[in-house]
Parts: sequence; structure tokens; C-alpha cells
Amino acid sequence: MDSVYNVIGLMSGTSLDGLDIALCRFKKEVNKWSFEILKAETVAYTEKWIKLLSHANELTAYDFIALHNEYGYFIGKEVKRFITTNNLEVDFIASHGHTVFHQPAKKITFQIGNGDCIAAETGISVISDFRTMDVAMGGQGAPLVPIGDQYLFAAYDFCINLGGFANLSFEQDNKRIAYDICPFNLVLNQLSNKLGFPYDDKGLLASQGVVQQELLNELNALNFYKLNHPKSLGREWLISDFLPVLSKYNISIYDKIRTAAEHIVLQLIKACENKPDGSILFTGGGAYNNFIIKRFKSLTKHKILIPDKTVIDFKEALIFAFLGVLRFRNEINCLQSVTGASGDNIGGKISLLKNDKKTQV
Repeated sequence: MDSVYNVIGLMSGTSLDGLDIALCRFKKEVNKWSFEILKAETVAYTEKWIKLLSHANELTAYDFIALHNEYGYFIGKEVKRFITTNNLEVDFIASHGHTVFHQPAKKITFQIGNGDCIAAETGISVISDFRTMDVAMGGQGAPLVPIGDQYLFAAYDFCINLGGFANLSFEQDNKRIAYDICPFNLVLNQLSNKLGFPYDDKGLLASQGVVQQELLNELNALNFYKLNHPKSLGREWLISDFLPVLSKYNISIYDKIRTAAEHIVLQLIKACENKPDGSILFTGGGAYNNFIIKRFKSLTKHKILIPDKTVIDFKEALIFAFLGVLRFRNEINCLQSVTGASGDNIGGKISLLKNDKKTQV
């Protein structure tokens, strides 16, 4: 089997920043994988798509399936434009989709963006629906990035992604451990919107507020933080558990943002306390929040590493491309030690085109 793959990875995060598209090259030599991000861009969502995706959970069954397909064709068109504009050679596409439902306790998870529609639009085979198998096996279906951390970013003691939610992965007793830590951009963006800003640029809004200790204490006492891993977070938890606590306090939005930022920092510190002086790789949009990063540094002895902009912005798209490679090779791409499933598994549905010679197996 070939050991060099040119794969487009696609990611749409819960914070609705846009569709990340990254052409990634993976090489396997002996037992070591290496990668390059050859070309990448983010397609910002229009107001139409932000509205459709953010309210998808409210649709009737018929309209939901229609949106699942419509979004798949939208992704396909954007990928086709990306390939044509940059004159790219692609082996296959690996798409995460956009999470609408994630309730693993009920064995429910759904990422819209029909892989068959992406394949039909692009003429290229697609691997999608990476979480369903793990959830069916009793796992959290999340996070999925840690196996990529294990193979591609093993030099770091901790890999922390600061996206809609913050999550981490690390090696412990020869096993990869990973879980969602706390909300991040989802809550910060929502509060920033109340002040007329799309997000808290560099943490400037948080820097203008003060910590409200009673609110901080109540956020830190939420039951999720008492649970052992594996555990994961979804928008449903934010709505049912986190936001109601914020809404109880009649304080300024600046103070709410500052208190939420302090809560995030304390939860990040707690998550890394098993190795108090290791190295941490920060990626995701939150890595640009200078206020939170500076506050974290002031409370820890860890060595903080923030990579170049391409890795910060496209690490998740990169790793879903890599999960696609593992799926194509019929190799494990979802770890029981991370998700709590009944076993390691190989997630991903293949939408295989008959005339696509590159992905015939």
C-alpha cells in the first residue's frame, strides 16, 4: 500500500468561524509518520449559513435531511473551487462535517454535510461520518484528534486545542488519554456578540473586566468538572448547564467575559496538573487570545509552544485528513482509551466513486 497520501481535510467547528480546507501530504517511513500542510484556507460562512447551521437542531426531520444534503453540496463546491484554483492533485477527501447533535449517553451524534453529496460534486472519493461507530460502541465519539497527536505531535507532553471547546490529549501509562476540558470560543464569542464584536480579539474585552468570584466559584463547581474521563462536551451542555449560570448574575458583559476567561484558565491548569512542568502545544483560534495565554503562563511552570499560523488554524483539518488516511488503510483511528468505547475502532464512511482509481481497494 502507498505510503504517501495527498488528502484534503475539512473541518467546521462549533464556533462557526467557517469551513477549514487543507491539502495535506502524509508520508510513512518505517513506523514514523510525517506531514506537510501544502495549501489551506478558511471559507467564512455567510449570514445565511451561520443561521442555518446554528438552528439546524430545530428543524423537522425532512428539513434536516435536506440541509444535510445542501451543506454537503456546498462543501463539495468549495472544495472543487479550492482544487481548481490551486491546480491540486488529490487522492481523496476526509470531511468532519458540522456537529449538530452530540449526546453520546443516548448514543446520538450527527455531523451534517453528506459525504455522498461531496463526492458527487467533486468527483473525488470522500471519507466522512467519523464519530458514529465509536458512539455505537458506547464511546464518547470525541475527541478524535488525539490519535493524530499521538502520531504527528508526539514531541509534546500535552496537545491542547482551543476551539469552540477546549480539549487536550496526552500520553499516560503507554495510553493516549484525551477529553474535553471546558467551553472556550463558544461562550467567549457569544458574550462578545452582546458587545457588538464577533469574538474577543486577543482577549482585549476580557482585559477590561474584573473577576466576579461568586460566579467563578459556581462555574468551577459544575458537575462536568467532577467527572472522570472519558468525557466530552456539546452545545446541548452549554445551553443546559453553563449559560444558565452566567445569566443568573446581573453584572457587566466585560466582567462576565473576564470571569469566563479566568474559569477557562483554571480548568486548563487543572487538566495539566498530572505533569506540572511539561511542554504544551496550543492550537486552535483560542491560541490568539493573548490575555488567556498570558494568564495561563503566569500560573504554570509548563513550557508553552504556539506553532506557526497554518498549524494553529488548520490542525484539526490536518488531523481529520490523517484519520481519513488511517481509515483508507483499514487501521485504527479511534482509541478506546480516549473515548471509553468497548474497543478501538475504525471510524469513517467511504463514499467511493467507481471511476476514482486512486482509492480503489
